[in-house]
Amino acid sequence: MNLTRMRPGPRTTTDQHRPLRVLLTTDWWEPVVNGVVASVQTLRRELIALGCEVRVLTLSQGFRTRHEPGVYRIGSVSAGMVYDRARIGMPGNRRMLRDILRWGPDVIHSQCEFSTYVWAKRIARTLSVPLVHTYHTIYEDYTHYYSPSRTVGRKVVASFSRHALAGTDAVIVPTAKVSRLLSEYGVRRPVQVIPTGLDLQRFRPAADEAERADARALRARLGIDPGQTVLLSVCRLAKEKNLDEVLDMVAAADRRDAVLVLVGGGPYRTELEERARSLGIEDRVRFAGVVEPSEVQRWYRMGDVFVGASLSETQGLTFIEALACGLPLLCRRDPSLSSVVVEGRTGWQFEDAAQFTEHLSALLDDPRRRGQMARAAVEHARATCGAAEFGRRVLDVYQQVRRGRSPRIIGRQAVAA
Repeated sequence: MNLTRMRPGPRTTTDQHRPLRVLLTTDWWEPVVNGVVASVQTLRRELIALGCEVRVLTLSQGFRTRHEPGVYRIGSVSAGMVYDRARIGMPGNRRMLRDILRWGPDVIHSQCEFSTYVWAKRIARTLSVPLVHTYHTIYEDYTHYYSPSRTVGRKVVASFSRHALAGTDAVIVPTAKVSRLLSEYGVRRPVQVIPTGLDLQRFRPAADEAERADARALRARLGIDPGQTVLLSVCRLAKEKNLDEVLDMVAAADRRDAVLVLVGGGPYRTELEERARSLGIEDRVRFAGVVEPSEVQRWYRMGDVFVGASLSETQGLTFIEALACGLPLLCRRDPSLSSVVVEGRTGWQFEDAAQFTEHLSALLDDPRRRGQMARAAVEHARATCGAAEFGRRVLDVYQQVRRGRSPRIIGRQAVAA
């Protein structure tokens, strides 16, 4: 498609007084449930609250391209053989592109490096507007999907990341861990560390008896006795989440007063069920399956301790959601969680089965201490994880990159005739 022919003309002076227009591009969007979707939804909501006009460009769940209020969906085909629920965008729709150019976004903020990123780069170039990119995924932890060698896979990822980010005005990452990784890859674009924020009105402990009764009902649905402690994990059931190790740790701890609940679906569920059986702990593991995104906070509230062993997190958004809901954290040591897990206060990080067992026993054998850590978790989340600050900091990046461009270039973003 020749985008040059669709380039808008000069902007009128009245356009300078309208709200900032932001186009968010992402390959992942509803109805898919993952950390990228949650982050983009939060950002969209907060930018709108700050007075921005925001639209989303994403992929449709089928061949048909369509436009609904605030969301453009590009027709796509399944790439499930490469990665579960992944899709590849089809050739661009000229009418949709014309509508986006006529709207005239001031900033393009891409959230994925594949199909919609191609659109993001082309639209930014056509309108001469800044392109900001959020780097969400540590791809080298997914080498088992595309390379038999982790070393070769890492080199491929480093080259890919340098190439993909070369044309951006700024890169946003959720943790210092990811910033260091991009530096090791040789990425030389300006990088800003901005953790994703949470809606703390939604992610919080049960506030009344009705919500507490709902939590008890979820436990009963899974056949969990009232006196048992629930170890909760919320994530996609995929190999990179390292849930095999969680099962191994639960088996090694051998606490029959605790039940592990895995919330989520994915391609690795059958293997995990078999591993639980082989470890002899199938009676202490529950697979809750996929839950609606709007319902996930209910499942956090039915837990007592949040557990995880993933080393593929860029930020660990589910760990933060659990924290905000009052669950102490027990997770594999990972730099991405250094600002989330305050050792001995909001939880612990472990490196082996002995540490896992020690910390789990401290939580299970001392309910009073567990209650103190639950309250500390909520306080820490409120102090560090609010969504409003996330939105403000991203908006600051937009303003910085726009100031970095000359008025002549910025002035070329106009509404198409």
